[in-house]
Amino acid sequence: MNPAISHIFVKMTDFYQGNTALVAHFVKVYGYAHTIGILEGLDDKTQFLLEMAAICHDIAIPTCMEKYGTDAGHLQEKESEALLRPFLKEFRLPKETEERIIFLVSHHHTYAFVDGMDWQILLEADFLVNADESRHSRPSINKMTAQVFRTNTGKHLLSSIYQNVK
Repeated sequence: MNPAISHIFVKMTDFYQGNTALVAHFVKVYGYAHTIGILEGLDDKTQFLLEMAAICHDIAIPTCMEKYGTDAGHLQEKESEALLRPFLKEFRLPKETEERIIFLVSHHHTYAFVDGMDWQILLEADFLVNADESRHSRPSINKMTAQVFRTNTGKHLLSSIYQNVK
C-alpha cells in the first residue's frame, strides 16, 4: 500500500474532529472502492487515485452543514475543491494526480459523462454505503443498478448485499 493512502486516512479522521458517522462512512466507501478496484483490475495509478478520492470524497460535508444547513451532493461538489487544495498540499502529489483527485471528489454525486473507472467505482462504492445508511428501497436500488452500476464487482456486491431489501 502506498504510504500516502495511510497518511490521508489518518488526516481525514483528524479533519472530521470526532464525527464518528463521517469517519465510518469514508472507511466503508474506501473499503468498497479498494475491493472493486482490485477485482476490476485497475492499474496501480488508477487504484491510487480511486483510493485517495474515496477517503476524502465527503470533505465538504462539515462546511456545507455550516454554510447551508444541508450536505446536498451538489453543494459538496461545489465546496470540495477549495478544501482539497490545501488538504492535499502536504502529500506533494504530481499536479495531474492532485487535479484528478479534486475532479473525482468534486463530481462524486454526478452520474453523467463518467470518464474513467476511478470515477465509476467511486460512484458505485459511495452508493453501496449510502443505500444502507439512507435505507434505500428496492425500487431505488434497482434504478441505480440499471442506470449507474457498470462494474461486474459493483453489481455483484449491490445484488448480494441488498438482496433482501423490500
